[in-house]
Amino acid sequence: MEERPIIVKRVKKVSGGHHGGAWKVAFADFATAMMAFFLVLWLTTNASPEQKKAIEGYFKDPVGYMEAASKNPVDLGGSAAVVDSTTQDVADTQVRIEEQQVEQLADTLEKRQMQELFQNVKEQIEESETLQKFKDQLMIDVTDEGLRIQIVDRSKRPMFDSGSAKLKYYSQDILFELAKPLGAVDNKLSITGHTDSTPFSGRPGYTNWELSADRANTARRALVAGGVAGQQIGRVVGLSDSVLFNKDDPQAPVNRRISIIVLNKKTADDLQTRSGNGSKPLIDLTKPSEEQAEEQLNSGDWFQTPPEASEDEVNW
Repeated sequence: MEERPIIVKRVKKVSGGHHGGAWKVAFADFATAMMAFFLVLWLTTNASPEQKKAIEGYFKDPVGYMEAASKNPVDLGGSAAVVDSTTQDVADTQVRIEEQQVEQLADTLEKRQMQELFQNVKEQIEESETLQKFKDQLMIDVTDEGLRIQIVDRSKRPMFDSGSAKLKYYSQDILFELAKPLGAVDNKLSITGHTDSTPFSGRPGYTNWELSADRANTARRALVAGGVAGQQIGRVVGLSDSVLFNKDDPQAPVNRRISIIVLNKKTADDLQTRSGNGSKPLIDLTKPSEEQAEEQLNSGDWFQTPPEASEDEVNW
């Protein structure tokens, strides 16, 4: 008797609730279409009659419309028209930012140049046999105006003959040596003469003001003879005893000195402005006096407060 084969049926059970991911793609497309639809409704609702007419013309003849009309029938604030109207403002802002960055960079570079010049002058003093003898009479520092070198008198070792603007031979040598590093830069130089408080009585009408100015001018001639270019001199002044180095002892030899300042760009520009180059005159001689007087009274320009004076301009 033949044995019947045993047949086993395996039923594959499918868990309920899973129908694939195609519906997600379809729903995303539907949501995108609805968003675009509502966006079109919003645009048409906020559009003016002229803009609606432009949109209608675009859909009727897209090719002809693109050739003859604007590419932006509805301007929502981001079109080329708006961008063009603000381009100049953006450009001006960028230019101002770039100018500020350039000024900051130039200021940084100039400060670095002053520090390098400071080191060069110190090295010149250490290496020069002439300057080494008189290093106790040389004072160097960096101020708001630039690099300042002061040559002061010492007891029994003055720069000039007593009551005179004639340099001692060693003072001339000092200025010749200093002219080497000073002449190597393009900055303007300021030369100021100072005296102590002892009144000058050598000749009538000649005071410490004239003496300090003459000594500053003598120092200028020595620097130019030593190699400083004549056009590099920006200011030569005499301040008498108005700016004492030692205020506790007005007759101290240290008060008799020559101050040489390598001016930074800002100070040099201010010097040019205050000297009349670029400054606005209070009275315009090209206008009738009555007309300009009325303008000045109305504008308030008839009275101007002078700027604060620097140390080298006190009482000058």
